[in-house]
Amino acid sequence: QAQLVESGGGLVQAGDSLRLSCAVSGRTLRSYALGWFRQAPGKEREFVAAIAYSGGRARYADSVKVRFTISRDGAKNTASLQMNSLKPEDTAVYYCAAKFTPPTVVPTGREDYNYWGQGTQVTVSS
Repeated sequence: QAQLVESGGGLVQAGDSLRLSCAVSGRTLRSYALGWFRQAPGKEREFVAAIAYSGGRARYADSVKVRFTISRDGAKNTASLQMNSLKPEDTAVYYCAAKFTPPTVVPTGREDYNYWGQGTQVTVSS
């Protein structure tokens, strides 16, 4: 079992930056990948970024490449999503998710993840 708690959301203007954090607790003795997903009103939850347990591999949705950076601190069981050059279309509830995987695996499918946080709202005004 793992528990995830997101923080760092808020209201910003287009072009601003935000940094989301995800704290993982519980039975985390096994290696696990961490991912960020988002869900806008009326839309399905979509993949944003994910990082392997080793931290050496990461994957991004095309819509956020270059602008977003995912990272993790294994010693502190935390993950972050640095979001730069935010756009109004980035407005959504952002969720952190975890999946126990081999150290270098980076799942990107929503259905791949077993554990989810409660989400944090990000609103980007134009």
